[in-house]
Amino acid sequence: MEIFDYDNILLLPRKCRVQSRSECDASVELGGRRFKLPVVPANMKTVVDEKICAWLAQNGYFYVMHRFDLDNVRFVRDMRAQGCFASISLGIKQADYDTVDRLKAEGLTPEYITIDIAHGHSDSVRDMIGYLKKHLPQSFVIAGNVATPEAVIDLENWGADATKVGVGPGKVCITKLKTGFGTGGWQLSAMKWCARVATKPIIADGGIRSHGDIAKSIRFGATMVMIGSLFAGHEESPGHTVEVDGELYKEYYGSASDFNKGEYRHVEGKRILEPIKGKLADTLTEMEQDIQSSISYSGGKKLMDIRKVNYVILGGDNAGEHLLM
Repeated sequence: MEIFDYDNILLLPRKCRVQSRSECDASVELGGRRFKLPVVPANMKTVVDEKICAWLAQNGYFYVMHRFDLDNVRFVRDMRAQGCFASISLGIKQADYDTVDRLKAEGLTPEYITIDIAHGHSDSVRDMIGYLKKHLPQSFVIAGNVATPEAVIDLENWGADATKVGVGPGKVCITKLKTGFGTGGWQLSAMKWCARVATKPIIADGGIRSHGDIAKSIRFGATMVMIGSLFAGHEESPGHTVEVDGELYKEYYGSASDFNKGEYRHVEGKRILEPIKGKLADTLTEMEQDIQSSISYSGGKKLMDIRKVNYVILGGDNAGEHLLM
């Protein structure tokens, strides 16, 4: 297989069929709901909090709340009170099983549950999927993270409704440096590889550095794209604000960093400072316009038309000479 990442790929335009890019529909369906965009802010403490999640839900966007220092049952209750759908994250420890039991006891069924661990192709994830399907069968279960077709096949067979692909490609992830494993540097190729065997939605997670990377993810099989750094650093973002040489930044750190864990143990993440970008709503509007432009370049009118285009691989021996389907 070809090995490439976002920077190595350019999509090839097809004849435009719309009068205005605003005619293009950037929405996507996931788990029985339609969302304005195929993007979701990463479920990280410096990217989303309860207020941001409620705003996203109320304005037609998908969200996944993080699972750190949080009472998931209270969160689901609060989202219900605001008339919002509930989308939570769980791990695979006893406390997470206890959370499932509490949700069931209170008659609270989150619409979406993401099993969120660094190495999702594991017996512990299999067991949690089974427990969720038994006790909260109406929930749409997203499981991850994984990096191989074998993992996607297993998670789907275990009952996952969607899989999250990406091990270590994120801006604040150092998994490949600490362990020698992961999809850092070839995340888009891993997406293509995994999408070939998937029969259910795939969420591409990590490695997105620009809005054009969203279109590339869709082209290679993603239904939804999880993004950290582009969503971190907004005025509303929960990270601490830091001033450096008169410029304002927000801290952004990985879920496997010592900043998130509170201790230096099995660390696979780091902390960086993101320049404050303004308001989250403005970024989402710009993303929508850019995705609409991508759809128009694809010769289509709706998001999945992007999957029909050809592409070139740049650099190295290829130098853009090979046109590949």
